[in-house]
This record gives sequence, C-alpha cells and structure tokens, in this order.
Amino acid sequence: MAVLVGREAPEFQAQAVMPDGSFQELSLSDMRGKYVVLFFYPLDFTFVCPSEIIAFSNHCAQFKERNCEVVGVSIDSQFTHHAWRNTKVEDGGIGAIGYPLVADLTKSIARDYDVLLDDGSVAYRGLFLIDKEGQVRHQVVNDLPLGRNVHEALRMVDALQFHEENGEVCPANWNPGKKGMKPDAEGVASYLAENAKSL
Repeated sequence: MAVLVGREAPEFQAQAVMPDGSFQELSLSDMRGKYVVLFFYPLDFTFVCPSEIIAFSNHCAQFKERNCEVVGVSIDSQFTHHAWRNTKVEDGGIGAIGYPLVADLTKSIARDYDVLLDDGSVAYRGLFLIDKEGQVRHQVVNDLPLGRNVHEALRMVDALQFHEENGEVCPANWNPGKKGMKPDAEGVASYLAENAKSL
C-alpha cells in the first residue's frame, strides 16, 4: 500500500452523480483551492457502505463550513450510483446525498490511489485528505468490514487548518479548542509538563 501523504494527489476525471442527481464530468482539479475529503468504498447496494455514505452526507454542512468538499468513489457506474440514490433508505438505498459519487468503472482512480484489492475486484475503504494546493496530507485505509469515523475525518480537517493558521502542531487527542504545541524542544517540554497525564 503506497503512502501518498506529502505527495501530489493523483488527478482524475470521471463521470459522477452530483448532489442534484445530474450526471457530470468531475475532476479533482475542479476543486483546487478547497480542501477535499476523497473516500473510496467497495460497492453500491452493499452493507457497511450505505452507513458511511449517509454519515458523510449528514455532516456535509460541517465540511462545507470548513471549505471542504466530500467526494465518494466506487467502481460502480454513474447509473448504478443514481439508482442507489433513488432507492429509499429504509429499502437499503442512500437517498439524495449531498455530495458527488464518482464512477470509477475502469478502476484507474482506485489503482492510482493504491486502494484496489490485489484481485482487482473492488477498492478498500481508503480516505484521503487533500489540501487546497492538491497535496495529500492524511490518509487512512480500512479493510472491507471496518467502517470509518466521520468525526475523525472532520477532526483531521480541523487539525490541518489549525496547523496552517497557527503554525503549531496537533498533539495526541487534539480537538478544536484544545492547545496546540510549538514545534520545538521548548514547546514539547512545555506542553508535556502541562498535559502528559491527561493524554
């Protein structure tokens, strides 16, 4: 599994179902100047996937407040994405979610982000936080049965923005409103003197 953190996020251009239900060609470069949470999931009409997709949609406003776009990707076609959006939640669908779902029919996007299973069937649950300049700043990859935590994705956006705005680094268990750490020996010593027992 490649580590993409610190590298330019691989560009992509593919058909997507947009929040209004329309089909549109979507590129990563379309979102330059914004933060992007790009997440891969295995397949439409499956099990863990709809819970994640709905959870991200339920928090769309919070991502938008942070100038962050959420984009989901699977190997399904835009037509399958559309059908899943048009299936009621109580029937296993996802409803009208608030962000695009990208169709990675050729599996090239999953391959470029190195989340395609070895057998080439579907993608692992990879998540990538991309900054405004298009660089990957955080990634996490889960096995198929393990759903992700949307609150952690939001926390990572907050941590990156805190670092960019203040120049301080985010210690273990950092959350908005908590102290950062100055990235030098004195800063570490000062932070640990006050907080080591509560970490």
